[in-house]
Amino acid sequence: MAPPGPALNADLQATTPTQLISLERPSPSLFLELEIHTIHCHGSSEDSDRPISYPHANDLEISTHPISSSLFSSLERFARLVDIAYCVGTSGVYQPFTCASRCKEFPNLELASTWNTGALLSDSCGYVAVDHGSEDGKEQPAIIVAFRGTYSLTNTVIDLSTIPQEYVPYPDPDEGSEHNREDIRCTNCTVHMGFLESWKQARRLVMPVIKNARARHKQYPIRLVGHSLGGAVACLAALEMKAALGWQDVHVTTFGEPQLGNTGFVEFVDRVFDLVGQDNSVANLEKQTYQRVTHLGDPVPLLPLSEWGYESHAGEIFINKSNLSPERDDVRLCDGDTDEDCITGGNGASRLMLWQLLFAHRDYFWRLGLCVPGGDPSDWGRPPYNMSLLDEL
Repeated sequence: MAPPGPALNADLQATTPTQLISLERPSPSLFLELEIHTIHCHGSSEDSDRPISYPHANDLEISTHPISSSLFSSLERFARLVDIAYCVGTSGVYQPFTCASRCKEFPNLELASTWNTGALLSDSCGYVAVDHGSEDGKEQPAIIVAFRGTYSLTNTVIDLSTIPQEYVPYPDPDEGSEHNREDIRCTNCTVHMGFLESWKQARRLVMPVIKNARARHKQYPIRLVGHSLGGAVACLAALEMKAALGWQDVHVTTFGEPQLGNTGFVEFVDRVFDLVGQDNSVANLEKQTYQRVTHLGDPVPLLPLSEWGYESHAGEIFINKSNLSPERDDVRLCDGDTDEDCITGGNGASRLMLWQLLFAHRDYFWRLGLCVPGGDPSDWGRPPYNMSLLDEL
């Protein structure tokens, strides 16, 4: 693999007042290393630089909460659905449901609309489709809302230092909502302004389409899926639907979702989706309507840094295998907001190989993010997951 070109190098060398990006190239044959530290206003000792950490495979024990074959199958399917969102803004997704990537794998989907708001951190791309389910009943009907990640992962990592701002559900429950309950208020909440702006840009295009599809298919639940920044936007969209609009049939699955906000915001998400304070049995964890999938070595679920006030909400499902393809035993259900056996656990390493970062953030059941036939070329020749074998386990 050739080293990154000048454009990528320049992209990575950009800095912000709260970040230091250091690039090292020990020899031309080695990959670039990306190191992210916080910079404190007072002092310059080594202890002031606190790097990102993530667990290594050797630090993790065998899963104590293995997932069922049906949940594994569902997550793998949602990964392919969110991969299709990367066709929006490139070669496109068209009716009835066709694209250059994986659309033919979903013959029962009917495209309702696509949207594309631009190419910045506040961009949002995706599609709304109606899934009419399969005749054998294995796939249930739903309204699918898929949010893709940003155009530039390197820009995303750099820009995740943005100062948070106040979070308010849309529309504000105080302004005419018939669901004006105390439990839908987000008290002392802040959220990353880039994520919030991305949803604000998308909602004017997305919400009318979803409402129309919901009116035509009243019995279909809403299923939001998102990868990377798209996972953050999916979270904000789902909060609006559940908290502000009072929709109860809302389910969310995200892959590589970053940390969105502060403690108040995390508590709000956990409360709205009933993610904490419940029986943490495997059966109960699998019933949660918010699934936040993380991956060994992916640093994005730990960004923006906790030192800046950001935290992770509950609902995590952790893939503890560092390379493709994970098996069912490689995926575990996590307890609470910060399960030490999942993405936040272990001492980790302060240095991340850039290409490992790029791949780990994209490797969710398949290598996501490139709209070509069969998905990313790294997936070409890979057989589909053997779901019939999973059913026998």
